[in-house]
Amino acid sequence: MISQMNFFERIVYILGKYGTSYLKGAGTTLVIAVVSTLIGCLIGFAAGIIQTIPIDKQRDSLIKRALLRGVWVILNVYVEVFRGTPMIVQAVFIYYGMSQLFNIQLGMWQSAFLVVSVNTGAYMAESVRGGIISVDPGQMEGAKAIGMNHVQAMTNVILPQAFRNILPQIGNNLIINIKDTSVLSVISIVDLFFVHKSVSGALYTYFESATIVMLIYLTMTVVTSRLLRLLENKLDGSENYEMVDLMDIGTQLGKKRA
Repeated sequence: MISQMNFFERIVYILGKYGTSYLKGAGTTLVIAVVSTLIGCLIGFAAGIIQTIPIDKQRDSLIKRALLRGVWVILNVYVEVFRGTPMIVQAVFIYYGMSQLFNIQLGMWQSAFLVVSVNTGAYMAESVRGGIISVDPGQMEGAKAIGMNHVQAMTNVILPQAFRNILPQIGNNLIINIKDTSVLSVISIVDLFFVHKSVSGALYTYFESATIVMLIYLTMTVVTSRLLRLLENKLDGSENYEMVDLMDIGTQLGKKRA
């Protein structure tokens, strides 16, 4: 019967029969993408901050310097491995390889969140490091001059500016994750692309199903892009700014310590 329909009639038929499945698959895609991007950002911020910790050869002990350099090596290996290999290979390795190599049993959902999170974290680590470096070094010096330690200067002065600088990259990673979660069908995650494969395999309507899925992906990415643009505009604030007195910030921090 479906073979006698034209292109648009087949699309209407597919949506009528499998529309709920497409929506559930899209929901799964969004959940994995959003949650994993948030976790990946936390990983990326932690890695980026550690990579920018300064070493003072005169004040820092040999143990601290050796430990920090060792952590840098580990982070560099992590970043290179997960940026230099396809996510589909990472998914297969984590889902099937962890049990064989390390006797660690991970379910497909755990594997899905893990692989997308660590993959995002690897990309965000470099973005965060670059965002921190892009902030004028004089601001760190000024913060320390009014009595802030390194942690206070990072949290109150450097990181807020770095976050605004890398917000577009965070948005790009979220949009990329919405699309790239399609590779998780290799470990049987029932996302939007998995639904497409199932429907097209059952009805032999590959082009029609692909058209539906393409429009759903496009809708999700466009809406996400517009929401992120609104967030960026909100963080830009008013066109008229008031100058912040660093001495007032230093006084407030002094009162908190007291």
